[in-house]
Amino acid sequence: MPGLLRTVASRVAPALRGHTIIQRASLQTRPARERIGPVETVVALTMFSLALLGPSGWILAHLEDYKKKERTACFSRKASKMRLVILDDYELASEWAAKYIRNRIVQFQPSAERYFTLGLPTGSTPYGCYQKLIEYYRNGDISFKYVKTFNMDEYVGLPRAHPESYHSYMWNNFFKYIDINPTNAHILDGNAEDLEAECQAYEQKIAGAGGIELFVGGIGPDGHIAFNEPGSSLVSRTRVKTLAKDTIVANARFFGNDLSKVPTMALTVGVGTVMDAKEVMILITGAHKAFALYKAIEEGVNHMWTVSAFQQHPRTIFVCDEDATLELRVKTVKYFKGLMHVHNKLVDPVHSIKDQ
Repeated sequence: MPGLLRTVASRVAPALRGHTIIQRASLQTRPARERIGPVETVVALTMFSLALLGPSGWILAHLEDYKKKERTACFSRKASKMRLVILDDYELASEWAAKYIRNRIVQFQPSAERYFTLGLPTGSTPYGCYQKLIEYYRNGDISFKYVKTFNMDEYVGLPRAHPESYHSYMWNNFFKYIDINPTNAHILDGNAEDLEAECQAYEQKIAGAGGIELFVGGIGPDGHIAFNEPGSSLVSRTRVKTLAKDTIVANARFFGNDLSKVPTMALTVGVGTVMDAKEVMILITGAHKAFALYKAIEEGVNHMWTVSAFQQHPRTIFVCDEDATLELRVKTVKYFKGLMHVHNKLVDPVHSIKDQ
């Protein structure tokens, strides 16, 4: 049998030399003293059959197609820009994100004929970013007069005036402190008579605004973005979502730890909705989200970790603090920290409307 393997290698290797599959297989023969099992016998016979087909055979033709597809995919990956920006702490991460948003809006030069569209999240993670944006507005460095915003989600059945509604969050923590026109601040209506129609209308509003220029998001410890919890479709659109038990329990802290008061349904943009944005920036801070960042950066795309979908977006920026990197490999952290001089060019210099 060792002799057969050597014969097959001599026939097949020249025909397939340079092909990715053969390179990865590292086609080699074994010394005669090594025992050859039945599995290897089958492999040898299969490879022998391939050799008989010759370079112009059907299988080799399809292997060549595979090579072309692989080269195309490789080019697409190179064209994509997934950045991981690592800052020392939450405050610095929030400031970097706010500077980036400020630069994007100022450089866009929005006007009455050309609005800048911004997707926004709620929660504790973006709070620091919003505070810095308010500071920039008060200093006269940025204006939201010609900015349209689209929030990610809202609870179903919770009055807008309720302190835990996302309408309340956005107005109490951001909108009322800047010069945005209330008609340009879009938030899903969880009290609409027809929730499905509300979701469809929201998608139409986004499309009518020309799509989202920059969608800012945050994630949960399980990697969910908006209310796209584990198991959500990675091509999902804005829809009505029944919340998982874990989500309801986690949100109970906002409702006096009374599970009966926690909404069980929500309206949320889909993963596909966010993926349609021209650019996505995801804020991830805290050690409790470190495993989610690991899943987003170092493992493959998985619908059980919806944040991982943004590996495939052509322009994604993950902004995190040091604590959020605890589950990443040391070489991964060192690699991206080594690019900080490049990443900081995105926010340095920081632009101002005073300069226009």
